[in-house]
Amino acid sequence: MKKVKITVLKTEFYPELADRYLSDGREAGPCPFQKVGDVFYYEGGAEKPEGLCPWAWIDLYRGISTLANGPLVNDWYSHEDRRVLCCTDGIRPVIYELALLDEDTTL
Repeated sequence: MKKVKITVLKTEFYPELADRYLSDGREAGPCPFQKVGDVFYYEGGAEKPEGLCPWAWIDLYRGISTLANGPLVNDWYSHEDRRVLCCTDGIRPVIYELALLDEDTTL
């Protein structure tokens, strides 16, 4: 199994949805766990990388483990060794890049 670099590309926040659905409304703000530029490394098994949001881990794990088992060829991604996924928080989603690392990469 190969290693995967997980990078936070973007965080979103929809205040109108927060006002409607969150108990704190827009005061809740964007995701309190992840910031743009945060980097995490998946090294195998089902171990969540330290510092990665536990809810995002649940959302991302299938894509991470699939990528770690080898690059996937498809028609819509320009790089077979990368994927862009997000957590399922519809009010303050976080967008992640998953990048397959070379097997000899030392973390």
